Amino acid sequence: MRATVKDVARRAGVSPKTVSNVMNGIVPVSAPTRLRVEQAMQELDYVPNLSARGLRNGRSGVIALALPDLATPFSAEMAQSIVEVAHEQGWSVQIEETGSDPQREQELMTRARSNLIDGLILNPVVLDESAVKVGVALPPVVLLGEVAQELADRVYVDSFAAARDMTLALAKSGRRRIAVLGINKTRQSATSIQRRRGYEAALHILGIPRDESLLISCGLWTPGSAAESLARYLDSNPLPEALFCFTDSLAIGALNALWKRGVRVPEDIAVAGFDDVTDGRYAVPSLTTVSFDKRTIATEALRLLTERMADRTHGQRVVTVDYTIVERDSTR
Repeated sequence: MRATVKDVARRAGVSPKTVSNVMNGIVPVSAPTRLRVEQAMQELDYVPNLSARGLRNGRSGVIALALPDLATPFSAEMAQSIVEVAHEQGWSVQIEETGSDPQREQELMTRARSNLIDGLILNPVVLDESAVKVGVALPPVVLLGEVAQELADRVYVDSFAAARDMTLALAKSGRRRIAVLGINKTRQSATSIQRRRGYEAALHILGIPRDESLLISCGLWTPGSAAESLARYLDSNPLPEALFCFTDSLAIGALNALWKRGVRVPEDIAVAGFDDVTDGRYAVPSLTTVSFDKRTIATEALRLLTERMADRTHGQRVVTVDYTIVERDSTR
């Protein structure tokens, strides 16, 4: 016979309500108790009846995570952290790629409103195009990243401050001609805007005039696109003293383009990125970057989402996650 919640509770030495709390992930349960319940479920080969549970409490036990580009190392590491934290809290995660398309964002929110998913963690790209806007009925949703608004809860790293501090770090050894790679000339992302503003704020602090020729555009934030963009730039411009790339993926592409030209890093040019993805730590040379704890982002996003599911009426909550400048061989 199929095991029941009561069977699991009896095996774990807890109440059926505690078993439900472990599965639903809404009410906090201590780690030892959760472990006992999960072990009992495994020993009894217990499979929750999600359809019946959804009818009882109006929840599916599933949340969705939507990121712009799942192919990037940052997205992969962010998704891994969110899935791990969600699993610990009893949630299943449906992972989606929006392709920076607001229509896909809207489709996911419709699913949440239809109770196909219980909530949504979304990483929008462009504020004006985001599906999160006035007049739209919002399901429980938490936003990741730089798109700032007053409608939904949000978890983010202060890109303005981090870009400012990275630019100041690059200037410490007397470098003055500091370029940036990752400017969007047409469809400007909130990330690009904030990091450019932080870079320009640092130039103001340093007393360095802004030089438009040091702003290197790059349509796609991939290593290949970065390598091509930097190569075209260097065909008609002198080598800067330092290069701040708006992501580690861009920086890895830049390192490849510089290596092909015989440019030494950091002797001829210092290079830095943003995000502290694992690949950057093992690049040659290892990459200086803006680092932050992705698991902290995941934990805070799940906390805000769970609280929003329980109470739709409270005001917007915004969490800022700390960052550090990690200096490695690419700038030393």
